[in-house]
Amino acid sequence: MNASDNQIGETTRESMPSRRTVLGAGGAIGLALLKPESVFAQGADGANTIRVGFISPRTGPLASFGETDGYVLDLARKSLAAGLTVGGKKYAVEILDRDTQSDPARASQLAKALIDSSKIDLMLTTSAPETVNPVADACEAAGVPCLATIVPWESFYFGRGAKPGEPSPFKWSYVFSFGVGEFAKCYASQWSQLPTNKRVAALYPNDADGNAIREHLAPELEKAGFTVVDAGPYEDGTTDYSAQISKFKAAKCDIFNTFPIPPDFAAFWRQAAQQGLTKAIKIAQTAKTGLFPSSVTALGPLGYNLSSGAYWHKHFPYKSPLTGVTSLALAEGYEKTANKQWTQQLGASMSLLDAGFEALKASSDPKSKASVAKALSVLKTTTMVGKVDFTSGPVANVSTTPLIGTQWIKAAPGSKFKLDYVITENACDRNVPVAAKLRPYA
Repeated sequence: MNASDNQIGETTRESMPSRRTVLGAGGAIGLALLKPESVFAQGADGANTIRVGFISPRTGPLASFGETDGYVLDLARKSLAAGLTVGGKKYAVEILDRDTQSDPARASQLAKALIDSSKIDLMLTTSAPETVNPVADACEAAGVPCLATIVPWESFYFGRGAKPGEPSPFKWSYVFSFGVGEFAKCYASQWSQLPTNKRVAALYPNDADGNAIREHLAPELEKAGFTVVDAGPYEDGTTDYSAQISKFKAAKCDIFNTFPIPPDFAAFWRQAAQQGLTKAIKIAQTAKTGLFPSSVTALGPLGYNLSSGAYWHKHFPYKSPLTGVTSLALAEGYEKTANKQWTQQLGASMSLLDAGFEALKASSDPKSKASVAKALSVLKTTTMVGKVDFTSGPVANVSTTPLIGTQWIKAAPGSKFKLDYVITENACDRNVPVAAKLRPYA
């Protein structure tokens, strides 16, 4: 949720460009700066080269999601340097990675450029609806197979026009990720570890993630015995959260749950501390934000004991079929190379490449878009995040993956980094080892 190791990390609200500025800049530069490679400019025989697009946010408000992508892509390219054999034929492989700058409009432009100018055979995309949905829509319109991850599947599926109970409208775009069921299971398991009044302060934005969570997750939490106090939808980029904080205090909530973009959470949580809300919070459960060490470290002591869900952790018991690297080796290799703390996006981005190339290998012809899309629709494999199975999803085009309860705690004296990220529950995947019991936030 990048060589990316030199990309910017979390920004403060004061230094972050406004959403309007980001979107305006992305629209202004247009296709002129996207620099798509043509088939001929790449100097490779198109018939014998598999071209894969990879789109993620590596700068802007969602930059923390793409911070590790450069390292992961480097490992993948090294593994594919000798080519990929499909159906007895060896193909050269090119991975064309692009930075959305956290701009949905730019994400769409980048996708169209990769489709039209670079003639990609498969699109891979990751990290939040602002990235994934416009890319998937462009692929769907052009008839190009697309595989996505790290977006609540409801945001991807229903957020793009699918209707409950109706056949899937999508022929080309697929997602493997967590969804409301995984959030609900993880949260109920995590929150049961501490005594609370079960009143949940819900801060959900007016965006694809927030609206999907409000509609689908909140009712599940109510069924599990929690009372959800929803402060109402707010716009991304909001700077004053006094009204929401007052509502949560009046309702005496002692659990907090949120799905904002990282800069918005930083602004809210600092105001919540200033106005006394954080003192009453026993469990502070974050999603979409609070996933990465850079954003949590930036909060100082306010980041200690924040809870989140991990879609990958260095102690996951899985390895990459593409590179052969284990989860622990991936994390340790990144820390050594980048001199930064590992993040859960390492395994997620690796799993996207894992699944994408497994689909290419399973296709009868990797240069046939219909063949690749068919291979995606029945793909069954084990990636670095665990099982991916499109034959048993909740709806067509979707495979669900686990979400594991975690918590940020102050690292032991002498540790290289300020925080440690520990696994506190494993209801969604019992193969994942639990390391600690949940600590109260306040």
